[in-house]
Amino acid sequence: MAADDISSLAARLREKQALGRSEVLNRLFDYLAESSAAGLKPKEVEVAAAVFGRDAGFDGAQDASVRVAAHRLRKKLEEYYAGPGRADDARLAFPRGEYRFVVAPAQAPPEAVAPSRTARRYWPAALAAILALNALAWAGWWAAHRDGYGPVRHAAPWSQLLGGPRPLLVVVGDYYIFGDLDQATGAGRLVREYGVNSPQDLDAWLMDHPEAVGRYRDLDLFYLPVGAAAALREIMPVLAGKAGAHDQVRVVTASDLTPEMLKRNDVLYVGYLSGLRLLRDPVFAGSRFRVGETYDELIDTRTDRRYASQEGGPADSQSSQRDFGYFAAFPGPNGNRIMIVAGARDMGLMQTAEAVTNARMLRTLAQAAPHADAFEALYEAEGMGRANLGGRLVLTSPLDEARIWAPPRNPPRFPQG
Repeated sequence: MAADDISSLAARLREKQALGRSEVLNRLFDYLAESSAAGLKPKEVEVAAAVFGRDAGFDGAQDASVRVAAHRLRKKLEEYYAGPGRADDARLAFPRGEYRFVVAPAQAPPEAVAPSRTARRYWPAALAAILALNALAWAGWWAAHRDGYGPVRHAAPWSQLLGGPRPLLVVVGDYYIFGDLDQATGAGRLVREYGVNSPQDLDAWLMDHPEAVGRYRDLDLFYLPVGAAAALREIMPVLAGKAGAHDQVRVVTASDLTPEMLKRNDVLYVGYLSGLRLLRDPVFAGSRFRVGETYDELIDTRTDRRYASQEGGPADSQSSQRDFGYFAAFPGPNGNRIMIVAGARDMGLMQTAEAVTNARMLRTLAQAAPHADAFEALYEAEGMGRANLGGRLVLTSPLDEARIWAPPRNPPRFPQG
């Protein structure tokens, strides 16, 4: 392996800006490229001193900054060679367990990255969440054989969602959380930051805050609101009426939803309004509502009336709280159907799920929205804590169908989170 080969491949990657704008990753890349070209194999403590400015007291068992940055750098290299650099005749490989680059032929596949100890520690939580969702789906399947959901399934808009030939994708709104390790005390906590909604967001944030590398860590963790589980309990028995439901109904989280999934499947979203992710723009493009300063507030653009949830922090003197739920049904981008069952918080979400799975309340909705092809509805819910004690239909309105999938001329601004 010639030093010139490493240097030339490194120069090509720098020219292509393959590592993005991250100061940390570019500094680590330059150090490893120079030391590898010189035939050196630096140790973790040497990388910590040269790249991160750590002193002689550096302890890799307590400070994972080098390993975290190396993991991100390895991912960046793999992404580049799987995309823009897939036609390169040779590539820089980053062997596991070493802090050096080697030259690999183009036909060699990118080296698989072993899960870190942190990932191995926390992946059962993600698996448990998926298993719980699928358990709810099967509970709904069996419940369908002994309850009376027939009138619900045969009424619009459920009949449109369940009667089509496409598979049905249930999308549950989830939220990204990351770890915060106090290196001085060794104490850790999980953080939900509204402006950081994915590992990519965390990487981007760390680009601008390199001093936090090693403290804030991607644990590959997402969580679901309590109200989503309660809403799924109401909805899953209805979905069991879809032909071949055991094969045709799948559950994914909103963070895993892709544009291709959105085109191939009929889609049912269940979760908070703030968790819509990929569905957010089409939902609000044709809506009469816009989001206020936070997702706890919807503003009617026709009347300027504000519908603000109290569930996020009512005064101590209040014996009950008010929340709002949102429902919408409209055509998808490829002749499919999309349905939204959402809430500002738990009570609004649970009230909406109960309303649209109750035959009597569904008739009320159908009377208020006779043109059921593309419409939205707002529900008000009252409760205490997370207990939904009842609610009412506030209004229904047709959606501006022509704007739902049209390219946005003036994209709406949404609060983060």
